[in-house]
Amino acid sequence: MTGNGDRVSSLVERVERAWRAFQCSYAELCDARMTEPGVVGDWSVKDVIAHVTTWEEEALKHLPLIIAGGRPPRYVTVGGIDAFNDRVTMQKRGLSLAEVLRESDHTHRRLIAFIESVPQEAMTGETRARRRLRLDTYGHYPLHTEAVQTWRDAEPAGAATHADAP
Repeated sequence: MTGNGDRVSSLVERVERAWRAFQCSYAELCDARMTEPGVVGDWSVKDVIAHVTTWEEEALKHLPLIIAGGRPPRYVTVGGIDAFNDRVTMQKRGLSLAEVLRESDHTHRRLIAFIESVPQEAMTGETRARRRLRLDTYGHYPLHTEAVQTWRDAEPAGAATHADAP
């Protein structure tokens, strides 16, 4: 690709680079550690993954409207972003770890396909769509990558990973 196509490819790579770093933050944790609370408040790694997926879903839901020139509803109408996050976290707590991981993978693949399919001018430069994408994805993932890594760095010596779990 050339021109704008290169910029979209660079954007996809930027999203993917931040996504891979997020995935690496919890790689090799055993299921018990993935569901242990305390990563961010009472959230587990599973909850953090579900949260990140929620914001990718929000991007997929609102980006078409933004690209068409519309404005998505403000989160203040649902009590603010914190209330929204709390509500969705509680809704997704009932999902199994396997379901959360499947949903995460599926949603992320849809997001990348969406980015690659939209008009290039919508995602290049400082457009409203690009800003929303940044806030919901590659600007958001590092916050949770760092939180998971900080939590892992504080884990007790000998905490089980996939490699050494029974």
